Amino acid sequence: MYEIKFAEDVSKDLEELKAFKRKEILDRIDEELLNEPTRETRNKKILADVEPPWPFKEPLRELRVGEYRVFYDVDVAESQVSFERSGISLPTGPQRRSYESNEYQRL
Repeated sequence: MYEIKFAEDVSKDLEELKAFKRKEILDRIDEELLNEPTRETRNKKILADVEPPWPFKEPLRELRVGEYRVFYDVDVAESQVSFERSGISLPTGPQRRSYESNEYQRL
C-alpha cells in the first residue's frame, strides 16, 4: 500500500470544492492510487511530451475524475504517491470557444 501526500496548493484547491465533489475526488484517489498507482487505466495515464510549469518527477501522471485532473508523482522505492498540482480541464466543442472568449465562466 502506498502513502498519499498532498502539497499545500492541492489541499487548498480541494478545500475550495463543494463537499460532494471533494469526496468524489478523494474516494477516487483511494480507489485508483493506494495499491497500484503506476498501472495505467482509462482514468490514469502518463502524459508524454508535456512540460508542466511546476517541478515534477518523470513521468508526469494524471488521474481523471470527471472534469477534474489531478497530477501526481509516484516514488516506488518509498511507496509514496504525492500530489503537486490539480486542475480543471477546459470544455470541448462550442463551449470551449466561449470559454476562451470569456463569455462562459467555469469553476
